[in-house]
Amino acid sequence: MAQITLSKANTIIKAALAKGSELGMRPLSVTVLDAGGHLKAFQKQDGASMLRFEIAFGKAFGALSIGAGSRTVEKFAKERPHFVEGLVAASGGHVIPVAGGVLIKNTKGEILGAVGITGDSSDNDEIAAVAGIEAAGFVADGGQS
Repeated sequence: MAQITLSKANTIIKAALAKGSELGMRPLSVTVLDAGGHLKAFQKQDGASMLRFEIAFGKAFGALSIGAGSRTVEKFAKERPHFVEGLVAASGGHVIPVAGGVLIKNTKGEILGAVGITGDSSDNDEIAAVAGIEAAGFVADGGQS
């Protein structure tokens, strides 16, 4: 199975930040995790507020934790709050149950990692994540309905 190289992770971040600039988004913070939930790369734009690493990481980590984009984790938080409370507790508080965490897949549908973005609205964060993933030649899965 292919892995996310540092070069590909940096491509994802560069393209996601470019998409944010193109659309006039507020300063973004972008994290790329491998399939095991380990940090591959992170960047925070000038002007981004504090805790942005933790939020971006938590969105990506949550997506990997359930094998679906964090939009699905957000949906579960509304429909099955006890499940998400348990998920957050089991992860040591790492899961952030809001949209903006998008799975990175190959063309076979295998999960290679996840991108988490924070800084603008969750919908916009997700748009930037998808743009970054696709720019690196991967398939994005944000859990859109």
